[in-house]
Amino acid sequence: MSAGAPADEHRNLWLRDGSRTASLPTGLFMIHRMACSGVLFALTESQAALLAATRDDAEVRAFVEQVENDWDPDWLCEVDKAWDALHRCLSDGTLRLGEHGGGVLELAILGGRQHHEADDYIVAHVDADQVAAVAAALSEVDKQWLGERYDQIDPDDYQALLDDEDFEYTWQYLQDVRDFYKHAAAGGRSVVFTVDQ
Repeated sequence: MSAGAPADEHRNLWLRDGSRTASLPTGLFMIHRMACSGVLFALTESQAALLAATRDDAEVRAFVEQVENDWDPDWLCEVDKAWDALHRCLSDGTLRLGEHGGGVLELAILGGRQHHEADDYIVAHVDADQVAAVAAALSEVDKQWLGERYDQIDPDDYQALLDDEDFEYTWQYLQDVRDFYKHAAAGGRSVVFTVDQ
């Protein structure tokens, strides 16, 4: 988990090669070559109710902005750009959104209930009753297992260089995410992952 003030660096970012992130058809439920910084927030029951009550993308963004403005370091986890490789390793190797039969680990980053319809923003919510299961599954992930999954990532579908340095970066954030989910589960909180495209 990370403390500090919210940065604007995860808004309107460019890819490492200098190109803008591409717009995707919403029907594909995929994200491709993104390089934005992601954050996980553990929500109180009242916050989760407010998110569930949002009616459109504008209200979802307003909700996330309020959570970001509150910026409670005890209940958030910054994952920088590691969320990309993390989700690939914990799911089916792609950046597909939502649940698609890959097990509880796929919920950790992008697999939660999607609250934003447009393809320029992701808000994925994991219910409180699922967070404990995610935490338990993450506790079983060791470095060897993650490395085996990492080695299966398609280099043509990954924006960074697949190498030892990038893997160590991914592994470090996996440990942060694991600790965060354990903390959220102990607090009976749901979790929302947010990232700008």
